[in-house]
Amino acid sequence: MSQANVDAVRSIYDEWGEGNFRGGTELYDPHVVLVMGEGFPEKGVHWGREGVREYMHRFLEAWERVTIEAEEIEAVGDSVVAGVLQVASGKGSGVPGEFRYFQVWTFRGPAVIRLETFRERDAAFAAAGRV
Repeated sequence: MSQANVDAVRSIYDEWGEGNFRGGTELYDPHVVLVMGEGFPEKGVHWGREGVREYMHRFLEAWERVTIEAEEIEAVGDSVVAGVLQVASGKGSGVPGEFRYFQVWTFRGPAVIRLETFRERDAAFAAAGRV
């Protein structure tokens, strides 16, 4: 795992923490796969840059403001595991909420080929190859 990939993931969360969800999209492989795992209301698989863009558009529509910040980032094999905090206010209701979960970023060279989301830390690290 290169430090460059860890730094890239850190910079993506820096952007997402400011509410800029276009941050990092240039790193997505044209055939990137986004997997929203069990325990997420929008669970499912989204294929390619266009699939990720469509998912993000639907996700962001529900919120007045949303940020996602990394609380921990760790390299595991060809992946980077991030424990994240999502803070959002509902559109219309303005009700604030927080949600913690984990994301596994898998790289091929400098490109992100897979981004998978988990509710549990152990599941995220197992998916990245750490038993």
